[in-house]
Amino acid sequence: MTTVARPRTVRRLRPGVAVTPLRAGLHLRGPSGSLTLEGSNALPALWKLLEEPLREGGLETLLDGIEPGSALRGAVDTLLRQLETHGLLTTGAPPPGPVGAWLAESTGRPAAPAAALAAARAEVLAGHPDAPLARAAGRALADCGLPVAYTADPDLAGDRILLRVHGAGPDRAVAAGRCGTGGYATAPGSPAQARADARALEARLGPAGDAGPAAFVPLLAGAAVHRLLCAAAGLADPAAEGGDERLLPGLPAVLLADARPLRADYRTWLGPERFDRDRCTDLAPARTLDEALRRLDALGDGRCGVLPGPEPAGLGQLPVPLAACALPRGRLTGGAPRLDLARLELFCRAAELSLGEGQFTVGANPEHARGRALRAAAARRAGGAVVSEEAWSGHPQARHWWTTLTVRLGVPARLEVVRAAPDEEVYHAVVRRTLPHPAAPGPAGPGAPRPPGADARAAGPSGAGVLGEAVEATPGDAAAFAALAAVSAVSASTPPAVANTPPAPAAPAAPPLLTAPTAPAVPASPAGTGAGRVPPSGGAVAALATAGARIAAWEDAGWTNGWMADVAGREVRFQAALHRFTETSPRTAQDLPGVLELPDAPGAPGVPRIPGAAGRPDALCPPDAPGAPDAPGAFITPGVPGAPGTPGDAGTPESVEPAAGRVGVPGPGELAARLRAFGFTVLNARSEEAR
Repeated sequence: MTTVARPRTVRRLRPGVAVTPLRAGLHLRGPSGSLTLEGSNALPALWKLLEEPLREGGLETLLDGIEPGSALRGAVDTLLRQLETHGLLTTGAPPPGPVGAWLAESTGRPAAPAAALAAARAEVLAGHPDAPLARAAGRALADCGLPVAYTADPDLAGDRILLRVHGAGPDRAVAAGRCGTGGYATAPGSPAQARADARALEARLGPAGDAGPAAFVPLLAGAAVHRLLCAAAGLADPAAEGGDERLLPGLPAVLLADARPLRADYRTWLGPERFDRDRCTDLAPARTLDEALRRLDALGDGRCGVLPGPEPAGLGQLPVPLAACALPRGRLTGGAPRLDLARLELFCRAAELSLGEGQFTVGANPEHARGRALRAAAARRAGGAVVSEEAWSGHPQARHWWTTLTVRLGVPARLEVVRAAPDEEVYHAVVRRTLPHPAAPGPAGPGAPRPPGADARAAGPSGAGVLGEAVEATPGDAAAFAALAAVSAVSASTPPAVANTPPAPAAPAAPPLLTAPTAPAVPASPAGTGAGRVPPSGGAVAALATAGARIAAWEDAGWTNGWMADVAGREVRFQAALHRFTETSPRTAQDLPGVLELPDAPGAPGVPRIPGAAGRPDALCPPDAPGAPDAPGAFITPGVPGAPGTPGDAGTPESVEPAAGRVGVPGPGELAARLRAFGFTVLNARSEEAR
């Protein structure tokens, strides 16, 4: 009986792997990552022994000549295991054909992708098939061994193309074109999805400028072909390579290229029209603050976002971190104990204003949104008995922010805390501006003695009685968050050079937490009027801010992390108390009033649209949309972005039409849909309030 030996698996080093010997190790760079091995001076010599057999397919023959169990065989096996673990080895020879070497570099099992591409046919659709971009894409496809057909499509005028691959499965397509100062290549999808993404991108980026360098068009065409071939072969999209943390897993990315200078990068992009199944899946709510901030950065991207991203540029970061973003009505500014928290709270506030002031509440996850909505509802109902100063004056954060407001910023103010209901641990704190004392006669000048409060600047919302408010589970937390909101409002309306100026040596000592009764409080504007107050959010973000964070044992309530951890520990019980007190159960944004499901949107069931805005998925909020806030914490400064001003003055709104390449704010229905797709929660804040 004759025994037929089975062919052995031949392991090879993946094509494209580069190796750099180190003094006592090796550094290997592959298509999807790198590996560094250190710890022995013999590693470079061992690699010299293995490199040629690994690249030429003679590894198994070499191993046959090494004694099993020897020190050399052990070292070789250890090295091979590391290479295999990090995907630097492949089996078999590269597939034949013009893309064989590329497939061998891209995957450890190239046979199936090679078979898929061998059965594929390519089509280039363009308004003019002889246009430079169409011809460059066709040449790239032909160089990869695919038969190419050119089709004239009058809908693709100018420098726009649609690349399609017909094969055993559904057709895959990538759209590319020149617009703005460069060009784009969409994520692979169905032909309808690629066309829709291209239309939306071109509307945002504007018409194409100059042609740019001669290499730009071939490079853009090659990038689009690369994405298309990966999709046709079943390989990972190129956007997933490189570990770019700005991109969100589970959402498509568009390639944006610039002509001058030549550069390109991927941006998370979810267009307003979603036809493909993978585009209709929303991300799960954020579990940590870092995750929420990554989504915020994508939603606030300057070229692909839905809202302007909150940034600290041009703002003083003392005594409180501030961030700002430019909305159609003006610049929205706000602060928080940390800059990352300020950016998140400001983004949520900007989204709420764009959806409709007072109607909706936005949060990074359901708990965050509910906390914001319930606090706002409680603030509208708050009343009750005043809590004594002793109940909250010892809170370190309350003392810090109150001293900052009244001494460092010199603002005459009054702080009052009330228990909203006798049977619930719900406390409402309000900081009100008080009228300054009349100036005493005497010498003028910086060093002249003044009565307490006489030299207070009219910083912050001029004439707005309420500077800050908060609804929290303890009197101390409520006082602290209210004072913090007041400091944010005053600092946001004060030029950085003034806000960061230390107090003069002759500044009066810290006043008592309650101002003297001789300084009458300015009555607050009633909520809901044109001078309505910003809904307090306070500790709603605490649970998200501390999720997964390591809090040191010595970080008590005097430290931001310790304070946030204390607030987060009370949040679940506090939200239950707020629910009982307000009798409110906010609903999700599927109940958005005035948002219709358009049955004539093919392939996109459940995508909300604005009544009367069919065909305008990027319809912008009109400049007279209700709800420009003008007091505390976050407010709009009209006029020139970045210039300090008096909040509450409607002023002349900025143009709501975005300039080419700048973020335009979508209409309410589309904005809510995009927020949900990125895992944010949108609640109908007043839908079930007890009447």
